[in-house]
Amino acid sequence: MIYLDNCATTMPREQVIDSMITSLKEDFGNPSSLHRLGINSEKKIKFSREIISNYLNINPNELYFTSGGTESNNIAIQGIVNKYGARGKHIITTKIEHPSVHNIMKFYESKGYNITYLNNDKMGNIDLVQLKESINKDTILVSLIHVNNEIGVIQNIKEVRKILNDLDSKPMLHLDGVQSFGKIDFSLKSLGVDTYSFSGHKVHGPKGVGGLYINNKLHLPPLVLGGEQESGIRSGTENLTGIIGFGEAVSILSQNFKEEFQQVSMIKEYFSNKILNEIDDVKINTSLDSNSSPYILNVSFRNIRGEVLLHYLEDKKIYVSTTSACSSKGTKKSNILKCIGLNDNEIEGTIRFCFSYEISKEDIDYTLEILKSSVKEIRQIIMR
Repeated sequence: MIYLDNCATTMPREQVIDSMITSLKEDFGNPSSLHRLGINSEKKIKFSREIISNYLNINPNELYFTSGGTESNNIAIQGIVNKYGARGKHIITTKIEHPSVHNIMKFYESKGYNITYLNNDKMGNIDLVQLKESINKDTILVSLIHVNNEIGVIQNIKEVRKILNDLDSKPMLHLDGVQSFGKIDFSLKSLGVDTYSFSGHKVHGPKGVGGLYINNKLHLPPLVLGGEQESGIRSGTENLTGIIGFGEAVSILSQNFKEEFQQVSMIKEYFSNKILNEIDDVKINTSLDSNSSPYILNVSFRNIRGEVLLHYLEDKKIYVSTTSACSSKGTKKSNILKCIGLNDNEIEGTIRFCFSYEISKEDIDYTLEILKSSVKEIRQIIMR
């Protein structure tokens, strides 16, 4: 098997699986219980919180565990809107957000909020001039996807922060970091963000657990009321086993980040060059420089249907996707690909390859051979 759908989810590392199995057997005490088993479970959560906080270089009390990126985005954005909505009803975001942000914006738009959707260029970089001109006294939030989940573009958050700092209006800055956490090198403190969301299953950890950074200067109201777990931000019995697995995944990531980043960067360059040199009539939709994540390569194969190519590859145990996993079951064409100027032919033939440290050059060579023969056969069938 060659798994190239790592933006949708990653395979948990063996150490992560082992830590979770041990947890299921030994750490069954409720972290809120006062007896020894509960206290031990609470310590395990604290340990994972420290591991992840150290990786992000933030204070442990600025990290809240959630069920994943979607919940984190909702807690951050809706929390900010609920707290600052009386100050203004203007929010700025982009046209190329993940559905977990885009749909929140559409919801608040229906409630009378003024939402500015920033334009972007053909690589997905947002219009910073438009951002600056759009901010006014009613702007309470700027919400951006850090690394785009379909095309991999990395937004220039430092420049965004400079723009916000130079203006009298001081809106909050939220980042959807689901595809940047563990994938690119950055510092939350130097970026100057107020909230940042991320997820465990994108970094070879378990599904059903994620994280949310909230700067200590903010005191956001919770969306769900309950037993005051996670300092009241996210009530409900904690996903102890998931949090332990998440901590283990980040512990390994902390040690291996540089080596794995270099490996994946090499694979992306190697694969993109081979595609361009050996397959006709293709379009690379991801920049091949440091302005995009090395983990994502979005390619349009003209005059084919991406879903058909996906199943051709699947028959050879090569797994890819045509779009974001959170959008793949819909019938609409990718809004993100429309926003970077692709025509219908290019959108229909788009495949997203998402790499991991496990992928080798030999895997890529095999994938390319199957890709070449599959594209050729599909085009021959369509042209009949």
